[in-house]
Amino acid sequence: MNTVGQILKDARIKKGISLSRLEYLTKIKRDFILKIEKGDWDKLPEFPVVSGFVKNLGSALDLSVDNINAMLRRDYPPKKLTINPKPDVQSKFTWSPKLTFAVGVGILIISVLCYLGFEYSKFTRPPEIEITGPKSNEIVLNKKVKVSGKTTTDVSLTVNNQPITLNQDGEFVSELEVTKETHELKFVATSRSGKVTEKSVSITVE
Repeated sequence: MNTVGQILKDARIKKGISLSRLEYLTKIKRDFILKIEKGDWDKLPEFPVVSGFVKNLGSALDLSVDNINAMLRRDYPPKKLTINPKPDVQSKFTWSPKLTFAVGVGILIISVLCYLGFEYSKFTRPPEIEITGPKSNEIVLNKKVKVSGKTTTDVSLTVNNQPITLNQDGEFVSELEVTKETHELKFVATSRSGKVTEKSVSITVE
């Protein structure tokens, strides 16, 4: 059974028409005519365009346009449709219990890490000392001087090598014995990590 391409080719040869001459008569490119005669459908445009070409060629070669077009429908292979087995459909975001659990765990981990970081920073940095009494260059009229202030919690505090008791907030109030030879009160706070902060207050004992 002859194909539509073979029928067109036989009719062209029978009439003694070259490809170039048929190109001139139909205004269809010579390359397209040759591909139609060979049945190279995958190298040609879509079916409606090829159908127009075949009708034009059939008319130029004195063939029945309806018959030649029917043959084209018979010979023209159906186009293969590419089906994506997994359509690219963007899923709608939904807040699920699993996501709630994951977010909760993430927040908990971040909180623990922040707390540990704060405690580590607190542990390694030097303690602070705030002295509220006595004032610098204060005159002491007896053999005892009242020392007060606040320091970082969980440190050991001494004033002129005498230990001072702190409350749970790091505050302290105490009395120290002094002599006329005492011209300075030296506050030394030592943290658990061994960091030391020193401050001195000058006094005059009379």
